[in-house]
Amino acid sequence: MRPKLKDNAELMIKDFIRQKVEESGGNGVVVGLSGGLDSAVVAALSAQAIGSNNVLAVHMPSETSLSKDLDDSKELANQFGIEFKVLSIAGPVAAFGQILPSKDRKDLMGNVMARCRMVLLFHHANIMGRVVMGTGNKSELLMGYFTKFGDGGSDYLPIGDIYKTEVKDLARRIGIPEHMIEKPPSAGLWAGQTDEDEMGVTYEDLDQILLGLEMGLTQERIIFDTGLEPALVERIWKRYLATVHKRKMPLIPKIGIRTIGLDWRE
Repeated sequence: MRPKLKDNAELMIKDFIRQKVEESGGNGVVVGLSGGLDSAVVAALSAQAIGSNNVLAVHMPSETSLSKDLDDSKELANQFGIEFKVLSIAGPVAAFGQILPSKDRKDLMGNVMARCRMVLLFHHANIMGRVVMGTGNKSELLMGYFTKFGDGGSDYLPIGDIYKTEVKDLARRIGIPEHMIEKPPSAGLWAGQTDEDEMGVTYEDLDQILLGLEMGLTQERIIFDTGLEPALVERIWKRYLATVHKRKMPLIPKIGIRTIGLDWRE
């Protein structure tokens, strides 16, 4: 029951990027290029959709970042002819650590890192008259595996409707280097951090469960079809429910004739 990437997914995403840039009246996009797969795919598709000269990729290392991530980011930018900048967030994160409590908690400081990156991306986008293309995929979004107003903060999410396992398939179609495709996914928020270890599930298993939920299958049917442990399926279901708020704009109480985010259609 593995998700299957649609044949026209690449064209649909490129059209989306092209249309949204045109609608915004902007002249390009800014992408945070981490050295990971998702950002590589978004940067490459953006370059192919609107021209590499209209894409700025920003690599934002912290004190825990790996040199391999910088090398991979440079390689990707060179391959697709994308303008590339390196802006360290070590200083801003350290400054926040001086005024924030519980700075020894890596999860909290990881959120600070993600939000510092968001500030840098939007700052450059504003200066250049561009939009920020986010790099979250469907698996991460459904799990709430992102920092609110951090890596979850962007103008658009071009790969937000394809699962992580589909992102791999798409990456191969567009020529992303294989070593980047097989690299363990990591947000790079602390030393040794990986997505799968933090979530406690592989993307292969996760995407099967999430696809079942998307199809409206019962937990019992998902367990039967996938052969996965009931406790895992239950945990993923609970995580999905607990993170609904992260996938929506802040909720507004219904008072007026038409309410933003509820029945104000745009």
